[in-house]
Amino acid sequence: MKNLKILRLLGLVLFIAAIVAFIGTLFIGNYTITEKVLNTTFSNKPERVRTTIKTVAQEKDILNKVYNNVFVFDKEVGVLLEEYNTKITDLIEKEKGLSQNEIDQIFAKSIQNGRINYTRAVVDTVFLKAPEKAKLVDEATNWMYAENRNYEKETDFRNDFTNKIADINRNNAQEFLLYPNKYTKFDLTKASITGTLQENKTTYLGLTFGLGIFGSLLFIITGLFLEPLPGIKNNGIYLSEATNRGWVAFFVFAFLVSFYVLLYFFPFYIVNWTNIVDPLKSLFIRNGKASQWFLYGVLYCVSMLVMGIRMFIKYRHNSYQVVRTASVLFFQIIFAFLLVEILPLFDLPGVDLKNAWPLDYNFVTDWNVKQHLEAGHLGKFMLVWGVVLSLVIVPFMVYFYGKRWYCSWVCGCGGLAETLGDPYRQLSDKRLIAWKIERWTIYPILVFAIVMTVVVGYNTYNIVYNPSNIGNNTLFGINAYKINEVYGFLIGSIFAGVIGTGFYPILGNRSWCRFGCPLAAYMGLIQRFKSRFRITTNGGQCISCGNCSTYCEQGIDVRAYAQKGENIVRASCVGCGVCAAVCPRGVLKLENAPEKGRIKANEILLGNDIDLMDLLNKK
Repeated sequence: MKNLKILRLLGLVLFIAAIVAFIGTLFIGNYTITEKVLNTTFSNKPERVRTTIKTVAQEKDILNKVYNNVFVFDKEVGVLLEEYNTKITDLIEKEKGLSQNEIDQIFAKSIQNGRINYTRAVVDTVFLKAPEKAKLVDEATNWMYAENRNYEKETDFRNDFTNKIADINRNNAQEFLLYPNKYTKFDLTKASITGTLQENKTTYLGLTFGLGIFGSLLFIITGLFLEPLPGIKNNGIYLSEATNRGWVAFFVFAFLVSFYVLLYFFPFYIVNWTNIVDPLKSLFIRNGKASQWFLYGVLYCVSMLVMGIRMFIKYRHNSYQVVRTASVLFFQIIFAFLLVEILPLFDLPGVDLKNAWPLDYNFVTDWNVKQHLEAGHLGKFMLVWGVVLSLVIVPFMVYFYGKRWYCSWVCGCGGLAETLGDPYRQLSDKRLIAWKIERWTIYPILVFAIVMTVVVGYNTYNIVYNPSNIGNNTLFGINAYKINEVYGFLIGSIFAGVIGTGFYPILGNRSWCRFGCPLAAYMGLIQRFKSRFRITTNGGQCISCGNCSTYCEQGIDVRAYAQKGENIVRASCVGCGVCAAVCPRGVLKLENAPEKGRIKANEILLGNDIDLMDLLNKK
């Protein structure tokens, strides 16, 4: 027994050492922008991009300069990209765009004695020796001709014309611009880093991921021998600093939130973490370079696999939990990770085939639809499959099996919550106000997702099937790209990632599924009103121990239903079955049965409310 405890402690020490090493790798290495770095990073851009940005880097004294601080380097990269875009725009404007002199000529010939007479003849006169420019100006401004529009104010004409010319100049420079966003910065930073980690990626992979996996499994498996008796143990769960909002929990909370913020918004700061998993990426693509999303996929799968083994051990005497855990691991590792990496090798969209709308909020975006249509018959099938999955299979399966078939057996979000988040399930708020907040948030988000889908889908239809209406990006006054961006930021990133996972140690493991997931809301409505699924209760056997309510990750007061012998038919229930697993009396049972009698509400009869002898006489 003593030796087992020592091994368990050793596993914890190794795991902590791996985490420290993992964090420490962020501060290893130097950053240098060389001509080779620029050529590699922008290899898919025109030659002029590479030569111009090299010139700008030399002028700003950035080329071949060594930086040992990623924050300083990021600032310099921002300056480089800003200066480059200014210079390339000026150059393209002089070559292909309209100069200020040409714009002034248009104004001089169009505005006479305060009257505006802008025509095609004016354009042809100004650009007599430049027919290509004349064509560009005509296509962009023919709606402003005197025959089409009568301008009363000179300022209105000048503003409209100037704005349109700015659009022309911007479009001319479009293919040469380098947007100073997180993706460009990430690519440039990844190509620029040098140092010991760059040269020893496999070694660092072993010191971080390898050591962390070994240490955590050693800690988990020794627990099997320390607690060999049957039964689910939650001893001391409210006394632990890790599982009851103690200092350990707040450290984990800070780490998870910081990770998600960096992953979503500042991936160029975690380039070294992506370098660590480059050897794994090379298994799919020779000398492949890992992105932040590949890193996330690896971390996701490793976390679920390690904590999944913990679930197998903890719930080893409950076959439902064992099979359910195996299922979510299978769908995450095969569908959400391996297939997403393998499909692009065959020129197919790298999509998660189990990810249904509205959880997949980019499903009807123009780039996603185009990607599928351009991938041949299989790509078109995958697009049709997404529609059938969301509108046919999801409601059909919910009718027969409730939300549990997806939320607890298939979904990656639910899978992470059930494995990595299992130690925090007891933290889910059971108060009535939490139930109200749940309904006030999750259903408006579903409505938001529906509105966004309609607007974005209309824009996609115009782009793919109605070219005459291209450029009309709005519906009901809502811009398709803007609403998709807002939804992606607020719901896809902040709620689902930063809060949904980062807040496990504070809010419990299903805060996203309970308060934010639009797919859970969609399925929940079906489950509540038209489904064969319910959790039945045997009130006569309930001893009111409260285990079921304590460990309900969805914040349902299961005991209140059990005491009354009332079926549990709640939109939020994901059918994880843990309430039944922790019940010492077998009071709870997950069932799929005919709808008749599914909703069974029993009033509680108290001695002060009724004469029990009268009740017996009536029977």
